[in-house]
Amino acid sequence: MPKFAANLSMLYPEHEFLDRFAAAARDGFKGVEFLFPYEHPADELAARLGDAGLEQVLFNAPPGDWAAGERGLACLPGRGAEFRAGIAQALAYAEALACPRIHVMAGLAPAGVERARLQATYEANLAWAAEQAAAAGRRILIEPINPRDMPGYFLNRQDEAHRIVNTLAEPALQVQMDLYHCQIVEGDLATKLRRYLPGGQVGHLQIAGVPDRHEPDQGELNYPWLFELIDQLGWQGWVGCEYRPRRGAVAGGTTAGLGWMRGQA
Repeated sequence: MPKFAANLSMLYPEHEFLDRFAAAARDGFKGVEFLFPYEHPADELAARLGDAGLEQVLFNAPPGDWAAGERGLACLPGRGAEFRAGIAQALAYAEALACPRIHVMAGLAPAGVERARLQATYEANLAWAAEQAAAAGRRILIEPINPRDMPGYFLNRQDEAHRIVNTLAEPALQVQMDLYHCQIVEGDLATKLRRYLPGGQVGHLQIAGVPDRHEPDQGELNYPWLFELIDQLGWQGWVGCEYRPRRGAVAGGTTAGLGWMRGQA
């Protein structure tokens, strides 16, 4: 059975964020991920992890002005100083939380800027970030995201992400393979899992039901079969549960929807 990590930015919405760690532990999760830790002191988050007996497996580097609609800085020309400061902040949090992986969001492609310039900026920033991460004992992940949920996002496809990892050849740079995004953009998930998991370039998996991004037992994907395939391929990493509970923020809503996970035990 894969190791499942609760995404605390989406799961347990009936609780305040800091109370979600204990809720996840009560439901049997051993690992957690979330989007951003920066609104909370690192020592407070570390205490919540320790109290709940949880491992922090992933979070995102600062994405720019999220509230204003920015979705990452890595591909944006002229934002290098801010990008580098964000990586330094992320690495400091990763050290405090003993988190091995940091997802670096590419950003939205600005209108009127040639893609070749964005690509060059993206790759240069990733190479620098991966060098910093390697020195700190961490890894940088890049994630293709579907353009329906995030219109204009620079990186959409698995082959694009793996080409970048191959081109840069940085040991600390890997792909974050979200099966929800991959199904919407490309489909053919079994073939892609067979192609990419054995090569060691995938650093993290994520799941959600398609098309509504609810529990993985809802929608068009046969996740029990995919979980068996992931096991057969020898995957030893985490699988992040990055979905919106279909019951919403009602008391016990996330817990009530975890029958799919209990069925994997």
